[in-house]
Amino acid sequence: MRTADWTESVSVLDRITAVFEAFGEDDEGLGVSELARRANLPKSTVSRIANDLVGQRLLDREGDKLYLGVRLFEMGQTVEQPRRLRHFALPVMTELRNLTGQTVHLAVLEGTDVVFLSVVRGRPTQAPVARVGTRLPGSATALGKAILAFTPPEVAERIVNADLRRLPSRTTGDASALLAELAEARRSGFASEHGESAAGRCCIAGPILGSGTVPIAAISVTGTSEELDPERAAPAVRAAAMTLTRRLAAGRVGAGRVL
Repeated sequence: MRTADWTESVSVLDRITAVFEAFGEDDEGLGVSELARRANLPKSTVSRIANDLVGQRLLDREGDKLYLGVRLFEMGQTVEQPRRLRHFALPVMTELRNLTGQTVHLAVLEGTDVVFLSVVRGRPTQAPVARVGTRLPGSATALGKAILAFTPPEVAERIVNADLRRLPSRTTGDASALLAELAEARRSGFASEHGESAAGRCCIAGPILGSGTVPIAAISVTGTSEELDPERAAPAVRAAAMTLTRRLAAGRVGAGRVL
């Protein structure tokens, strides 16, 4: 329980959390005074936080009453989708790791970045390239390219151009070359990466597609340039991606967000 002197040393995040936690399941809306009493925060602090949260649609305001915002519900829905995606993907990822001996990644495209949702480690000697939650520029990864290959051309072009301003020097520096790479990935069913996101590493990724070939995510194998043979790995990755595409269609897991 929060004491009277609790407010003296808490962070901004603690205060925001306290405001959210002040709402009960059966509340029909709370005024600033009641929110401040429940959160044990000064009314002026709660008023300021509430105004910011309303601006972000995390709280809704009707008159002098505040409600938990619709955006919180939307964000909660996006948490469920990655959990189900990982659930469906883990057996396929494990099988792909066992087949290739390499580390297997699952990622989605969030804005212009790929976000890693799951990792199944390969050989113990391999240092991890990414952990769950890691974000990398989409155009610098095979995972991102596999997804971008099936996004609308105008979206892919916008993301490629944005990434070119922040990619490391070892990546492709020409938008037309990257877009040609995406066209080839769409034709072949897999994308590749050679030392772009991590020096000395090679990665092959396949797209996981939803209804109407909308990209949901991508699955990949990653290894050192000496250990991973792209020609041998590509068919296995493509087959794993197609298997996940079928399983997710049966489970009705929807597409991710490309901003």
